[in-house]
Amino acid sequence: MTDDSAKFPPTDPVKTALSASCPRCGTGELFDGLLKPKTRCNACGLDLSWIDAGDGPAIFVILLADLLVVGFAVWVELTYQPSVWLHILVFAPLGVALTLWLMRFLKALLIALQYRHNASQGVIDRG
Repeated sequence: MTDDSAKFPPTDPVKTALSASCPRCGTGELFDGLLKPKTRCNACGLDLSWIDAGDGPAIFVILLADLLVVGFAVWVELTYQPSVWLHILVFAPLGVALTLWLMRFLKALLIALQYRHNASQGVIDRG
C-alpha cells in the first residue's frame, strides 16, 4: 500500500463494511459487482488495486454460516419434524443469502481494517 497523504476523517471499519464503502472517505462504493473490489474509489480517487482480502473472509463465512444455518435446521427438525422438501425450501435460500451477505460484509471489513492499520505484504528484513 502506498502512503496516503489525503486528509479525511477516520472512518469506522464496521460502518464502512456494512455500507460496503471506501475505507478512506466512507462514501464511494467499494465493490464492482457483488464481491470484486474496485480498482479506484469513485468519490475520493483512492487506489484500491493493492487490496487482497485473501481467504480470511471465506473461512469465517464457512464457519459462521454453517453454524447458524445447520444449527437452526437441526433445531427445527428436532422440534417440529417437517418434511425434507420444507427444509430444502427454507434452508437452502437462507444458506445462500447468509453466505453472500456475510462474505460481502467480512471482505469489506477486512479491507477497511487493512487500510486503517496500513497493512501491506510482509517482508523479511535480512539486514
